[in-house]
Amino acid sequence: MHDYRPPYREAALATLAVLALYVATLAPTTTWWDTSEYIATAHILGIPHPPGNPLFVVLGKVWSLLLAPLGLPVAVRINLLAATTSALATGFLFLISHRVLSAVMEKRWMATVGAAAGALIGATAYTVWNQSNVNEKVYTVSVMTMAAACWLAVRWFDRRDRPEAVRYLVGAIYLGILGSTNHLMSLLMAPAVGVLVLLARPGVLFSTRFLARAVPAVLIGLSFNFFLPIRAAEDPVINEGDPTCESAASAVVAVYTLGKAGCPALADNLTRKQYLKPPVTQRQAPFSDQLENYYQYFEWQWARSVDPSPVPWGARLPFAMIFLGLGVMGLVVAWQADRRLFGFLAALVGTLTLGLVFYLNFKYGFSLAPHITDLRAHEVRERDYFFVASFIVWGNLAGVGLAGLWKAVGDYIGGARGLRLAAPMFLVAFVPLALNAGWADRRGDYAARDWAYDLLMSVEPYGILFTNGDNDTFPLWYLQEVEGIRQDVTVIVVQYLYTSWYPKQLRDLTDPARQRLFDGNQSGGVYSGAVARPSRAITVATDEQLDQVGSGTLPRDFTVPLGPVGVTYPAGTYLDRGQRIALNIIHDALPERPIFFATTGGLIADLGLRDWGVRYGLATKLVMRDLNRDAPEGWVKGTDAMGGEWFDLERNLKLVNEVYSYRGLRDRELWPDLSTVNIPMHYQFLFAQLADAAQVAGMGSEVIEPLIEGARAFRLVAGGGTKVAARLGGG
Repeated sequence: MHDYRPPYREAALATLAVLALYVATLAPTTTWWDTSEYIATAHILGIPHPPGNPLFVVLGKVWSLLLAPLGLPVAVRINLLAATTSALATGFLFLISHRVLSAVMEKRWMATVGAAAGALIGATAYTVWNQSNVNEKVYTVSVMTMAAACWLAVRWFDRRDRPEAVRYLVGAIYLGILGSTNHLMSLLMAPAVGVLVLLARPGVLFSTRFLARAVPAVLIGLSFNFFLPIRAAEDPVINEGDPTCESAASAVVAVYTLGKAGCPALADNLTRKQYLKPPVTQRQAPFSDQLENYYQYFEWQWARSVDPSPVPWGARLPFAMIFLGLGVMGLVVAWQADRRLFGFLAALVGTLTLGLVFYLNFKYGFSLAPHITDLRAHEVRERDYFFVASFIVWGNLAGVGLAGLWKAVGDYIGGARGLRLAAPMFLVAFVPLALNAGWADRRGDYAARDWAYDLLMSVEPYGILFTNGDNDTFPLWYLQEVEGIRQDVTVIVVQYLYTSWYPKQLRDLTDPARQRLFDGNQSGGVYSGAVARPSRAITVATDEQLDQVGSGTLPRDFTVPLGPVGVTYPAGTYLDRGQRIALNIIHDALPERPIFFATTGGLIADLGLRDWGVRYGLATKLVMRDLNRDAPEGWVKGTDAMGGEWFDLERNLKLVNEVYSYRGLRDRELWPDLSTVNIPMHYQFLFAQLADAAQVAGMGSEVIEPLIEGARAFRLVAGGGTKVAARLGGG
């Protein structure tokens, strides 16, 4: 269609409308999982977990600096990046939908209406919306680059007879390669673009004009990965994987062989070696279960707030079938418009659904397959965000299908009157907006930020805090690196102690020359007086000594002196690398630094140290003395029925009543992510245990009753929120 004029003005309006929706429901700060890590690394130009996402880090930093004059918090700026890139993706998909519809609609405005319907459906699909009002992942940038590359491929298709049209194809390739330095998701459009080229003009791939431009485009796009070794060499506070290289030549080899050779650290980062994902031929769950997991997420997209009871997903089934049918109808319209465009869209859909399910090779779904009782066989959280591109594309296809159905019904009735009478069917496009709003809206959600604040405030000055995973680590990084709160606390991710790079980084970051100072103004009145900075790092082990630490069974009894107490591990005890390094850190740091654990399970239990644990709010302090015989005044041991833990009662009551913040954590109507309900559960148990300890100490009802009421409030949130409790008749 050489005479086709793309509706750029209408696409811009659709982009702005979607952006306004995302801004209206934008998260005011950080949230769970990787959000905090990416906000923090963008802010300090750090390196997040492999593959390091250099494009996102640099883009996020530049974006944040550009928005700085507006006075917005850093977290809001980065969240706006997610909103903007996702809205731009909607704009590009609007253009593609319009192009398809323009070939079958008599009037241009009819194609515009259909494209607008698709934009609305795709933008308000649950996962798309939920990922677009907070920067939980880097995927909205990838979705934008995919959508832009697809639009460039369509423009090439329309102008392929012109010599200069090759620039559109090269642009699509460059965007895909550049986007891969953000995340490999950016390359998921490659099979569809390849199909379009093969169907329309395969000879272009061998033309000198194309190759002379495409090869440099690939090399330049991949070159963005050089940010990783360059920045890693400067030792940022967050430097995961530490992809430093001994020489520029080894870095070049690693980048351009995609991690198959060259600089080992950089190669390991680019190939995500530390995660040890099995090959796709080794299925982590039956493919049928993986498809069921995808269907579960597909069903969420159109009616997330609908209660599926009493039959799993039953109430959502009609909505899923409607939008499944509309998407299929969209492919039918594409077939009618142009067989080659149909091939392009069919390949795109196939890649983003069946192909992606096969490639990702997930374990059993987080909330599926209850007969598989081993939690390690399940994903640790819902993974719907991996399919965000699939859902936004399908939503736009559903809009195309809806427009095609509208035209068919209108034609059957006859004339303009038929189109008017059939127009109400476009109300279907508003269904995801109406039924996903409560679950996708992130306004007022300070839960992750305040959880991090409460956990850090539980730790004494210059304390070490051993954490267990993403949600008791990344929000703390955000608070320290972005808001500058309690930077004196050394947060140690237990799982990272198994790597070669992390223990060395911890040692270097806590050297007196780099140790960040305790600010008494941030103590909430809990910690007063002058506090001396530690005179040495958390461990005195050298690089060579740390590299030699391995895992194994103790051949003889082994006693570790921890302060005045020697802890003995009998012969035959298995201690892995992480546990041994943790013991070394505790041994070396204990004279000058208080040791805390984020939970009473995990490492403190694995090391057999629970008998010396004393609760300080959300954290547990290691106190190496016989607490049953030598507990200070005011320390109380709870009843065995409530765990039998020791509490510094005065400190705990001050923390929970005067210091802690509970925004988005207490009295919350809806807690949508069931994989993080352990967070309000922590508060529930803490308040219940404190009420128990206060009762043991003989305190009055004026102390105990508020604690019991707090435990009840957090229990409702842990059950899914007050709305869920009301629906289930709970209280």
